[in-house]
Amino acid sequence: MADHQRLMVFILDRLSDLLDKGEMTDRYYNPGDLFSEVHMVLCNDDKPDLEKLQKAVGNAKLVIHNFTFPRKLFLKSFGYNGFFVKKIKNDILNLTKEIAPQLIRCHGAHLHTYLCKVIKTSMGVPYVVSMHINPDEDIFNRERHPLRRIQNWFLRRKIIQGLAGANLCLPVYSPIADFLDKNSLTNYKICYNVLNPSHIRPKGDYTLGDVVKIVSVGRQIIEKDCSEIIRAVAAMPNVEYTLFGNGPMHEPMKALARDLNVSDRIHFIPAMPNDELCAIMADFDIFATHTEYWEISKSVLEALLTGMPVLLNERQGEPVEELTSDICLHVDNGASAYQSTLEKLIKDNDFRENLGRSALRIANEKWHPDNTEAVFVDIYKKFAIGA
Repeated sequence: MADHQRLMVFILDRLSDLLDKGEMTDRYYNPGDLFSEVHMVLCNDDKPDLEKLQKAVGNAKLVIHNFTFPRKLFLKSFGYNGFFVKKIKNDILNLTKEIAPQLIRCHGAHLHTYLCKVIKTSMGVPYVVSMHINPDEDIFNRERHPLRRIQNWFLRRKIIQGLAGANLCLPVYSPIADFLDKNSLTNYKICYNVLNPSHIRPKGDYTLGDVVKIVSVGRQIIEKDCSEIIRAVAAMPNVEYTLFGNGPMHEPMKALARDLNVSDRIHFIPAMPNDELCAIMADFDIFATHTEYWEISKSVLEALLTGMPVLLNERQGEPVEELTSDICLHVDNGASAYQSTLEKLIKDNDFRENLGRSALRIANEKWHPDNTEAVFVDIYKKFAIGA
């Protein structure tokens, strides 16, 4: 790479929220410390703590830019067209000229993906798009409000235009590629998310103590409602269940634990820094959670890299290709199904340990942080101007 390289990163998330939850990985936005400057373009009004965020860009100089879309843009622009969109295009081109990046990475697929195409068409700056969800399955097909469904139809067209113009699309799991295949987009490579590079501790001892410790990590929303697991654990003496995370289902699940008189065995921890969480994961015995999303959650991958026996629900739709029976168990999302499978894992020591060790071996082959970071480094080197 040239001596002074600048990376421009488009981000939809409010990074302050991720920092508050401790969810920030070393060099996540600057793999391999390739770039000397990282300019984050936040598509919101967030003002994250730069000192806390610095670890995510390694040794690079970090600069934050806020680029917000006007309220009611869809209606004002007659479906993302006309004067309002023209002004947004001019504003983003002016910002890009000021930054003068060698490469753009777009996190997620939305209107900012289309803006990356505008930049490339006008200025020739290459861009890659990482996709963390399947837009059809996790956004568009779930929407029921008539006006928002119409809005999503127009948005979907802009997203596809943005993806089609990318030098490379980077779905982080195989189920996401289904969206690209259905839309005849072939410019993609599955690149698994980079996980915590220094604090994941492989599980070495699978011996159970007097109390079996089950754990779950993730946003506590309706699509990830773990109530059935709580009901299963309630019927199992000498079993504790710890849930890390927060969200709309946090209080309802706590209320369920109270109603079942198991608040002493069901523990809720709203947030913990990812470094600390990865460091203690191996102290638990079984990872069990529920999700209806198509992607593989970061927390599941971290559990697999720890060598945890993992128990998941049978998700609606096609099964996730990576989550085979060699590395995790799948059951119906019902208390009795969770209970019977948990009991089997607890009673059969060899079965439980073999599942965990198989998970660790396969996860290291596919998702070890050193390997996944190296993949992104190679891609950045290939497309960055001046590389």
